[in-house]
Amino acid sequence: MNITLADKKLDIRVSPRAARALAERTAPLQAEMELLFSCLIRKRVRFSESVMNDAIPVSDRLSVRFRPVMTRVCAMADVTGSPPLDDFPIANPSPFVPHWLTIDYRRGEWSGEFGY
Repeated sequence: MNITLADKKLDIRVSPRAARALAERTAPLQAEMELLFSCLIRKRVRFSESVMNDAIPVSDRLSVRFRPVMTRVCAMADVTGSPPLDDFPIANPSPFVPHWLTIDYRRGEWSGEFGY
């Protein structure tokens, strides 16, 4: 599957297990590719049942979005739990938009990775 995200092609690879789990769903799964800018850079795929703003439908069972975020503080010792996040507006997002996304479903859990 392919979609266009910020004028770039995103190749979406869904494992056979994930394809079966998606086919059984009654509501679309939302997959969010999060790129965190902080003291270091972290990337993570989050899955949600809730509709996400700016998500692009891939099929009637799957929507995808890319969300760059940043932490409000860099001194992680000052943060208890997860650090608070803010959206990170990027003037030219094209270089940061992933080229591929893989989605799997194993032991009742969704997992994903994205890359360049």
